[in-house]
Amino acid sequence: MLHLAADFLTRELNAWLVARTGGPFGSALLTRIVTDTGRWAIPDDQIGVALVNVEEERALRSQVPQTQFADGRHVVVEPEIKLNMHLLFAAQFRQYDQGLRQLSLVLTFFQAHPAFTSERNPGLDPRIERLTAELVTLTYEQLNQLWAAIGGKQIPSVVYRFRLVAIQDTEPADVRPPVTVVSVELHRS
Repeated sequence: MLHLAADFLTRELNAWLVARTGGPFGSALLTRIVTDTGRWAIPDDQIGVALVNVEEERALRSQVPQTQFADGRHVVVEPEIKLNMHLLFAAQFRQYDQGLRQLSLVLTFFQAHPAFTSERNPGLDPRIERLTAELVTLTYEQLNQLWAAIGGKQIPSVVYRFRLVAIQDTEPADVRPPVTVVSVELHRS
């Protein structure tokens, strides 16, 4: 699901960028930021989009398995995990001012499109009910640690948290025969 959500957001951003700027210059690419050798994985004059963190949305966590009735059987499925993903949008441009311009367009896109639903956005996988964009403000220390972990020199970038990506295994945890008889015993004293 993470790949579906990240790919969808990148495609939507690119479609908006082309409509806004009239061309593919400065398009977004779902990629890692730096290669294993420390070189930029983002091509010049593009915005790299990379997953930098995943966190569980514990406030909405369900503890109870779900029971469904299918094909004459009770099927027990473990509860879904609701996740928030943090995506880094990094502007790798030869001209610094162009990078800042494109990064401003990323901010404008998510300001104008703070939420995505499968009803309003047909490109969103129907298993993802809703994605909500939230700008994450990092301190200088957190920013330094993020870029050190990535292994690259800092370039203009922003981080967004996207809520909620739900992941659920479709394989049943348990299958039981249906209840066909209910008996009531009365005890007499």
